[in-house]
Amino acid sequence: MQLDDLYRRVIMDHYKNPRNRGKFEDDAVTVDLNNPTCGDRISLQLKIDHGVVSDAMYTGEGCSISMSSASMMTDAVKGKSLGEALELASRFSALMQGEPVEFEEYEDIEALSGVNKFPARIKCATLAWNALRKGIESEQ
Repeated sequence: MQLDDLYRRVIMDHYKNPRNRGKFEDDAVTVDLNNPTCGDRISLQLKIDHGVVSDAMYTGEGCSISMSSASMMTDAVKGKSLGEALELASRFSALMQGEPVEFEEYEDIEALSGVNKFPARIKCATLAWNALRKGIESEQ
């Protein structure tokens, strides 16, 4: 199996079987963002306890790339300090710019590396990560 096929399968798995999709019933940091160029939208909720992302969930609508990215991001940031979560977001931005970045702790994210070949789709992939940054910044 070629790497592109594997990456496509990982993306589709997160799209068809999303992780952390839903809403918290009680208080959470909530960020709503949309991508007006394609219509993708996300509502990200973060539980932050003592400077740590203890839980994350999202709802939204969009293409397989934006929704898969949200699924991967919410999985990856759980249990991370706010600084570590921001560092992951920075590394993801570098990946979208074509820089060689590895995510040893959560390899599924690397499946989105091919998005940088399609500049119009980068906004799709970064939507959830931008919501993460905005949510963390609102708490600092």
